[in-house]
Amino acid sequence: MTARQKTGTVIVTCALTGAIHTPGMSPYLPVTPEEIIAEGRRAVEAGAAILHVHARNPETGRPDQTVEAFGRILPALKETGAVINITTGGSPFMQVDERVGPSAHFAPELSSLNMGSMNMGLFPMQSRFPDLGRDWENEHLENSRDVVFRNTFKDIEHILDTCGPNGTRFEFECYDIGHLYTLAHMKGRGKVSGPLFVQSVFGLLGGIGGHPEDVMMMRRTADRLLGDDYEWSVLGAGSNQLRIAATAAATGGHVRVGLEDSLWAGPGQLATSSVQQIEKVKDVLSGLSLSHATPDEARSILGLKGANEVNF
Repeated sequence: MTARQKTGTVIVTCALTGAIHTPGMSPYLPVTPEEIIAEGRRAVEAGAAILHVHARNPETGRPDQTVEAFGRILPALKETGAVINITTGGSPFMQVDERVGPSAHFAPELSSLNMGSMNMGLFPMQSRFPDLGRDWENEHLENSRDVVFRNTFKDIEHILDTCGPNGTRFEFECYDIGHLYTLAHMKGRGKVSGPLFVQSVFGLLGGIGGHPEDVMMMRRTADRLLGDDYEWSVLGAGSNQLRIAATAAATGGHVRVGLEDSLWAGPGQLATSSVQQIEKVKDVLSGLSLSHATPDEARSILGLKGANEVNF
């Protein structure tokens, strides 16, 4: 039985901005350091224990994976008391050395780590957002027809070997069943150790879908491969977000929400903040007689090193 199942507490992660959605899709997507910091503060006040952090160029809105860009965000987010999770995924269009730079430099408590290469089709969003204002936004979507989001065994090992010695633990992002097998392979070789934090991703074109059977198949496979030595969390892309969060919470999982994963608060209703999604998840948890974890409870559940051991 996992720590979460013993305590009845669910870790809520909030992904603040990401690298998939573009500024023209929603005026509420945080882009500048000030906007990302403000969104992070609101999310923690609403109940998020972990903040999953990307950075963007404040003028163009493009994803920005430089140390300098993260340096303008991280100290203020640390002041919220939340666990700070720095992406090593960056953007599907970036190389691994660029993607790992901020985590290597800042040695956070937690970093995301994508567990396999995949097609990541963003181009269907073109029909939903035909009037994006910047040329790069349209290119960003169209170019996803012919890009492989590269996460080879060598790339994964590079990130583990670069960040692991700093005491950073990982949010293992698994977009399909094969990614769980890769994680089990790394565990069998002693490259990773528990408690593993497995973030199952549902509903992105190129990965596993968002059907309830997909969710439970991922859970059953993780149980079989990893036993009791992991904590399971889910994120559902777009309209899948709350349905999948509810399914996971009811079956012993943690949840991730935020404008990185969905721009919506309901059908046809843009979320003005990730807080709206956090509040909806809290309603689900309350109905299940579950509570949301504090940042320190999340640290205990995941075996993190503590905020005093980071380099920001």
